[in-house]
Amino acid sequence: MFGKGHGYAVDQATRAEQSRFVMDSLRPAQLRSHVDPMLREVEEYFAKWGDEGVVDLKHEFTQVLMLIASRCLLGSEVRDKIFGEFYALFADIEGGVNPVSFMFPYIPVPVNNRRDRAQAKLAEILCAIVRSRKSCNRVEDDMLQRLIDSRYRDGRPTAEGEVSGMIIGLLFAGKHTSAIASSWTGACLLTHPNSLRAALEEQKQAMRKYKDGKVDWNALSDMEILHCCIKEAGWMYPAAPLLLRKALQSFIVQTKEGNEYDIPAGDTLAHPVMLTSKLSHVYKDPEVFDPDRFRFGREEDKVGGKHSYTVFGGGRHACAGEAYGFMQIKIIWSHLLRNFELKLISSFPKKDWSKFVVEPKGKIMVSYKRCRM
Repeated sequence: MFGKGHGYAVDQATRAEQSRFVMDSLRPAQLRSHVDPMLREVEEYFAKWGDEGVVDLKHEFTQVLMLIASRCLLGSEVRDKIFGEFYALFADIEGGVNPVSFMFPYIPVPVNNRRDRAQAKLAEILCAIVRSRKSCNRVEDDMLQRLIDSRYRDGRPTAEGEVSGMIIGLLFAGKHTSAIASSWTGACLLTHPNSLRAALEEQKQAMRKYKDGKVDWNALSDMEILHCCIKEAGWMYPAAPLLLRKALQSFIVQTKEGNEYDIPAGDTLAHPVMLTSKLSHVYKDPEVFDPDRFRFGREEDKVGGKHSYTVFGGGRHACAGEAYGFMQIKIIWSHLLRNFELKLISSFPKKDWSKFVVEPKGKIMVSYKRCRM
């Protein structure tokens, strides 16, 4: 889906080095540089809303997150020149993420054909951008440039196809799953008044604490309540409800009751995130939306032990973009809470199990009224 030079299309050693490229590009020092571009995209996008109206939050988040991704990950060539074309092609790739395509990825059905054509075209566009930057010695401050500049341990530079595959994969993780998490966060906040009031009060405190109420890296880092609301929504409604791992060697698993199970090498293990997040011996009242469970003093995910919270995976396959995802969702919701009164007018969404990456089913209709905090 992302190309032949990336992910599980390459050997484990190459995949590990590519993961290092991504991790290095998403360290705190690099993330700080994304705050202002993200904030500009969010402010410009929601400035187009009227004084009041009704919107589908899912649609709005999909739009604004694609704008953020095109700015921070892809660069000015895509954001300023071919955003519409890129958006349409990427939508075709997203359409190929469904249970049928997962089980039969090469079956020649229309959705898979559109996915493959879109991937080839996106790779062509990205490779052309890479060649253009190299030939003109042009250096940009974006994720694409950092991947272009990355080097393998043997000194070999990244190839065009590898860069395009990594950036498409990052785009999928940075936009698609963040749109889902943003939507669930909205649905949960707007149906839990106490959590909404706490999040609003936190924004008021941030505006008083920081000069001119400006949202910057430090202000975002202080937004513990909003962070926990996002984390709780993602925990209750994980985008990836199931994680699969292959045992490379035999080992024994012992349960908390003391029972032991032999796991032979070569077996595939399924980790049901949607079930392990509901374990009552780890989490108190797991069916209740309670963001405070993750706040300092409780931190049930840490008290429960290693890998108690696996919404972003774990181990060597943990999501490298977790901090990036939290940051852009916090910027969006911080802006909405400060500038709009919101009310959920559709019913609370159900899970759409027809999608491989589970998202809210249908539209999330919200009425808004512009205000100033």
